[in-house]
Amino acid sequence: MKKILAVISAGKVLVSDGAWGTFLQQKGLKPGECPEEWNVTRPNDVLAIARSYFDAGADMVETNSFGGSRFKLAKYGFGEKVFEFNKAAAEISRQAAGPERFVLGSVGPTGKLLLMEEVTEEELYEAFKEQCMALEAGGVNAIMIETMTDLDEARIAVKAAKENTSCEVFCTMTFEKIIGGGFRTMMGISPSEMAESLVEAGADLIGTNCGNGMKDMIGMVKEIRSVNPTIPVLVHANAGMPRLLDGVTTFPETPEDMASRVKDIIAAGANIVGGCCGTTPAHIRKVREVVNAL
Repeated sequence: MKKILAVISAGKVLVSDGAWGTFLQQKGLKPGECPEEWNVTRPNDVLAIARSYFDAGADMVETNSFGGSRFKLAKYGFGEKVFEFNKAAAEISRQAAGPERFVLGSVGPTGKLLLMEEVTEEELYEAFKEQCMALEAGGVNAIMIETMTDLDEARIAVKAAKENTSCEVFCTMTFEKIIGGGFRTMMGISPSEMAESLVEAGADLIGTNCGNGMKDMIGMVKEIRSVNPTIPVLVHANAGMPRLLDGVTTFPETPEDMASRVKDIIAAGANIVGGCCGTTPAHIRKVREVVNAL
């Protein structure tokens, strides 16, 4: 299977996809409904989302498996469906990608806190192992561990993916801007601390996603590059900071707004650029245009 890192090492900047949750809601996903169940009950709707991002020019798409761990699925009564749901998620995105484009197997946090002794390290490892093996069975190129705030959980996820699959292993964390400047996760981890720890844990690519628009992501990438000039870096930015208008969450950045920062994020050191919450195929199409121009 073709390697994403090989393409990056050849000097190419890659474009990733955008938001999935918003799309699923537009297609009828109701509050309290399990998104991953759609991989088996409404696969054509999931496939349409993946295809829309490829049609917009993305080089890769994720899978509809962000909440696909046994802990998250158990809340919906699907704790025994981990392999089925995750494998189906990967197969759907692989169908959209074909043989030439890439699929990232999305793995989100479990929602369990080691600090509060809600789960053991061994239980986390087994949960991530189970999910990652299912995604590999469905045909993903890389495991995309994302939206992490706890560095210990992130490291365990990386280890589980590295030791139990042959996939490339990527990991991103979510940071917030703090008073006085700088960025930290909810657990107090900085981008530079993340970089050093996740590279040591074996991650093939690191980065940041969610929580910020493209403008603030530039500072995070610069901080990562200050401690590691060579590790590939991925950025999945929101379409700006969310706003609540008349009870509806909206994102202010237009496709043109997001695209206007792409040159700067690449100059800072990003190798893969895509979107997170609030981004659409229109955003990704504009990002593609800038990358092509560069």
